Amino acid sequence: MTNSELEERLTDFSVQVLRISIQLPGSRTGQILSGQIARSGTSCALNYGEARGAESRKDFIHKIQLVLKELRETFICLKIIQKTKLIKREDEVSDVLSECNELISIFVRSVRTAKGLK
Repeated sequence: MTNSELEERLTDFSVQVLRISIQLPGSRTGQILSGQIARSGTSCALNYGEARGAESRKDFIHKIQLVLKELRETFICLKIIQKTKLIKREDEVSDVLSECNELISIFVRSVRTAKGLK
């Protein structure tokens, strides 16, 4: 997968997360989760853009680790949304959870590769 393809995949993921965020109820709980998932779910794509312009290997690794951190945060948030059944279309949340999990795997490997680990 090229850098551009990965960036596009992260952008699409961010859009999916925002669509879920919009569907959350207007209750206090819904508002909190909506804001949280919107921030972390879009931050991963934005941080990847920063990583592509990293000034050094160390800077690149740091920014990729930020992408991973935001993806993990989004994953937990999606699980909470799924378990509380705050969105009627559970399949939509499941699909985004699956994509998030795949992206986490990709970035775990990326960090290991960048650090020279197996």
